[in-house]
This record gives sequence, C-alpha cells and structure tokens, in this order.
Amino acid sequence: MNLHAKDASMKRSKNPARRSAIAAMLGAAALWALHPAAVAQAWPDKPIRVIVPYAAGQGADVLARLVFQEIGKRLNQPIVIENRAGAGGNIGSAAAARAPADGYTFLFGTNATNAANEFLYANPGYDAAKDFVGVAMIGLLPMVIATSDADLPANSVPALIERARAKPNALNVGLPSTTAQVVFAEFVKSAQAPLFAVKYKASGQSLTDTMGGQIPLAIDTVTAARPHLASGKLRAVAITSLKASDMLPGVKSVAEQGVQGFDVVAWDALFAPRGTPAHIVQELGGHIRHVLEQPDMRRRMLDIGVEPLVMPPAQLDAFVKDERQKWGDIIKAAGIRIE
Repeated sequence: MNLHAKDASMKRSKNPARRSAIAAMLGAAALWALHPAAVAQAWPDKPIRVIVPYAAGQGADVLARLVFQEIGKRLNQPIVIENRAGAGGNIGSAAAARAPADGYTFLFGTNATNAANEFLYANPGYDAAKDFVGVAMIGLLPMVIATSDADLPANSVPALIERARAKPNALNVGLPSTTAQVVFAEFVKSAQAPLFAVKYKASGQSLTDTMGGQIPLAIDTVTAARPHLASGKLRAVAITSLKASDMLPGVKSVAEQGVQGFDVVAWDALFAPRGTPAHIVQELGGHIRHVLEQPDMRRRMLDIGVEPLVMPPAQLDAFVKDERQKWGDIIKAAGIRIE
C-alpha cells in the first residue's frame, strides 16, 4: 500500500468525530441552499413583468411606468410593462391570475379590477379575492364634483343638497365612467340629494357640456378636471376623498362639508398571483414603499392626479376586502351593471 494513502486512511479512521462534524456542516449547507432566505437573495435574476390591464397612455399605464422605472433601478433588473386591455380590466387581470406564482409576474390592479368588477360583470374571468394577494398600495385617485352653475360656488355641498331637495331630479350630473356612477350613487344616498344621472362615454364630452352649460355638474377625476378648474371655467364643489387633498388645495371634501364618512375614491395597487413566495411579496413591497416616500416621486404623482399612499401587504389585503364590500353594496343598491 502507498504509505501516503495508508497514513491518510489511518488519520480518517482515527477521527470519526471530525468526519461527523464535517458531514453535518455539509448537510447544513445543503439545507441552507434550499432555505427561502437563500432563494430570496437570488431574486430577481431575470426581468419582471407587470401586467397593466388597460391601454397604453391611460392613467394606470402612465402611473405604472413612472413608479416601476424607479423600482427597476433598485432591483437592477428590467421591469416590463405589459398592456393587456379590454373588458374593463378583466382580460389583463385574468391573464395575471393564471400566471405562475414565481415572483416574476404581477398585476397593476385598481378599484375596478380588484373590488368592483365582480359586481359589474356576470363573469369577469377570475376571482379577485381568491386569485391575488396584495403587494403594496400605490396611490389614491379622488374624484371631484365640478360645476359651472353660477349659483353653486366652490365648496358648496350644502347648497347643492338644498337645491337637489327643493327640485328633485332637476339637476343633471355628467358621469363619464363607472367609478363616477358609483360616486354619484353613494352621494345621492348619503346626502339624500335626488340628482339626475347623465351617462357619458368619455370625460371630454362630459366636461365640455358642463362648461357649456348644457348640464350644471359633472363628476370626474382630478386629472381630467384640474385644467378647467385652474382656468376658472369650472369650480370644485367638493373632492370625494375623506379629507382634502394636496392635489386640489383649498377644496374641501364631501365629508368635511357635512356628509359624514363619505369616502369614495379610485385607487391603484400592485398584486401578485396567490402563492407567490411571501419573502418576494415583502421585498418588493419594501422597494415600493421606499420609492413612494421620495419627495420627487410624490410631486410627480400629484402632478398626474394620484396621491401616494404607503400600505404594506397585510394592510392592503384588509383594505381591499373592505373596499370590495363597500363597492359591492353601492353597485348592487344602485343596480349598476355592465353587459
């Protein structure tokens, strides 16, 4: 026998404890490699896809590109915005629900896709409550009640209610979206103000008719109404968030003008297919929080009509559950449906 080999063999045989310790260390290392924390260190190792269930250039798309450009820099990976528009957001949301829950596909959801659509459509094609988990809130999009009526000054909810009660269904309100219809229905109910709904297909025509005096009021997004408010062609009766917003300085909320608890706003948030590893959800949520807290990002979001709101996964899930209940109750009571 080779003397070196014999010597090595004797050393191994004389140190069974050492051999056991080494084996244990190797086994522990192998287990650690499979541990979620170890896997988390490798994420992401390829581009991430965020499905926006609306057309390029629309509000949700503009916001998603703004925020995730910064998130991509922090993750050092490209984030691909994939527009899958159609059926009020249902087509893109269904695609996201069917995607692998591997941390590389997310849904840029809204109050429509994740709270309202199940009550508006007979078959949305996915189950918002069962198919998704929350990652992070992105921001709120309050609506504004705007008027050109000379008898309705700014911040005039009490006067609007008084006029509506004096002449029921005589005051027309332009409604260019489903969200506007929901805001209208809740205002009529909560304020006991019998107004008359006039549905429009787009903001442009609704606001044009309001400015031209064909109808006295419209409910629309702050983004759509703000240029006309700034020019003086329209006045803000109220904003629909619970409290006043930096987006419209000096404009009081409906609640602040006497309709207690009124709070109906659109919102955007990021969701993951259910089953996505929790550590990925938490990590991505943390990156979003950091980006939203930057003063420049807040300014840029306010400029496009979105109020940043930090909300971690568990809180977002609870919020969406409450919103689903609220929007569902309003939609069913008002009989709003989309065929």
